Amino acid sequence: MDSAERELLEETLRKAMAASANGPSCAADRRLDAYLTELGWPDMLDEDPRSAIRAVFRLLGETGAHAPVLNDVLLYEMGRPPGGVVPLPFAGGRWVEWARDQEDGCAVDPALPLRTVADGTPVPLALGRQALGWWLLGTGHTMLALARQHVLDRHQFGRPLASFQALRHRLAETLVALEGAEATLVCADGDLSSLLAKAAAGRAALAAARHCQQALGGIGFTAEHELHRHVERTLVLDGLLGSARELTREAGALLVARGRAPRLVQL
Repeated sequence: MDSAERELLEETLRKAMAASANGPSCAADRRLDAYLTELGWPDMLDEDPRSAIRAVFRLLGETGAHAPVLNDVLLYEMGRPPGGVVPLPFAGGRWVEWARDQEDGCAVDPALPLRTVADGTPVPLALGRQALGWWLLGTGHTMLALARQHVLDRHQFGRPLASFQALRHRLAETLVALEGAEATLVCADGDLSSLLAKAAAGRAALAAARHCQQALGGIGFTAEHELHRHVERTLVLDGLLGSARELTREAGALLVARGRAPRLVQL
């Protein structure tokens, strides 16, 4: 697939996801899942998993849409066909399931149709963590864009909010965190590097939520503004397949057990 074809595909996906983001939770989830399958998501995942994961999950974050395609990523890594459901480890030692036939009203978070399950079986998580990393990165960039537009539009004491140094520093720190997380995701190609990339993306998205909510002031805490959906989404996605805090501790324990720090990127 050349760059022109890739851009056309991403634009098609963006339009479909943007329309899906405004619908009822579970119904929109099922419609987007069916649309992605029709568009060839399983074939994309089979032919070029890293590019497919990056495109689809980053756009899910940017548009605020959602679909149970994380199941397909884990199934692919297990060598099984897509379309099924895999119990997902969640922060705090819990397990959740992103069912494909779920009705509204049974979710961990009203914005995402996840439900708790008793337990699950450990499965390979490297690609799943990369997928969630791109999802977190996409929603982080959307929060930054919302905050940037707000500080450009609003004025205080006769000056645009964007002229205040404290706000500029917050948004600059957010951009640096997101760019750093993207670098780790681009280089992730194994279990440890994927674990660290997901942790970095989680920390960056949480920083974006914190700084952007402060930049928006009072309206950033209300349900009337779009930001709150991305903040809630960030909190849930960070917990899936291990939170940033848990993964950082896990990485530390792995390094202590090995007695050395492996080279993860060739510079």
